[in-house]
Amino acid sequence: MPPAAPCVSQQDHIQNQHKSMRKNKMTADPFNLSQLDSYHYLEKVSTRYSDQDPMGHINNVAYAAYIEAGRLGYFLNLMAPSGTVDLNYVLANLNIDYRAEMHFPGNIFVGVKILSLGTSSLTTGYGIFKDSTCHATATCVNVNIDIATRKSTPIEIQFKQLLLAEFTAKPNRERDVSQQRSPENLR
Repeated sequence: MPPAAPCVSQQDHIQNQHKSMRKNKMTADPFNLSQLDSYHYLEKVSTRYSDQDPMGHINNVAYAAYIEAGRLGYFLNLMAPSGTVDLNYVLANLNIDYRAEMHFPGNIFVGVKILSLGTSSLTTGYGIFKDSTCHATATCVNVNIDIATRKSTPIEIQFKQLLLAEFTAKPNRERDVSQQRSPENLR
């Protein structure tokens, strides 16, 4: 009979996972950002009249605001159960691929997915959907910073555990976006 495995506390387990994640940046399997059913978190956002440009379609800068709304909603939703609300992240990079014109009025859904986790940063992926059509995809690099020094700092272990759980979560393919009305119903 093999010897019993040593007892490892949850904190030790978390720290060991954190150390192994530091050595190698964790990257998700290839993920199609343009597929609505790939996301397990969606943020509902209403388009505004002021989002239009003189050509009558949603202006490119409005897409960055939609992505911001998705990112913020995602992080706040993720941290709400723990009571943590400090978001000490800066956006280091934003890439948007515009796929189709979008027009006012209407509600859109911003899908959010963690694509990779590093020591002090994470890369998030986004899809912007209206009527199940993907109008844009995006990626963002978010860097955790120390507010006092303004330098990057490792992601807190407890938050990294939440991110890791989201990183490995499978999407809910049974979702019908047309019936969803609030972020609480979107998970």
